[in-house]
Amino acid sequence: MRKRNVQIMFRLNEQEADQLNDLVRRSGLKRERFLRSMILGYRLCEKPDPAFYDIQKELCAIGNRVNQLAVKANALGFIDAPMLEEEVRQWRKFRLDVSKRFLKPRAR
Repeated sequence: MRKRNVQIMFRLNEQEADQLNDLVRRSGLKRERFLRSMILGYRLCEKPDPAFYDIQKELCAIGNRVNQLAVKANALGFIDAPMLEEEVRQWRKFRLDVSKRFLKPRAR
């Protein structure tokens, strides 16, 4: 048996349909899920651009490397200073790249 057994039909004019289709496309959701989410009061955001996922991967990699450093330091009783300095350097470079890409004003 279906969980959703109430069917609601309504009509839109061309402009309203275009607006709805644009919002659905920008959200990255299917139309039905988009409308259900709106009804439930969710504030929907646009689907992030591919750069967002690249940044997430890089953050995950940095976290993994820092965790490996912590495990090594705990096991050996000391920190590998050159490796730590390299991670700090990479973190600073990453932070500056993200700042330049997303926070600095740019000409259109």
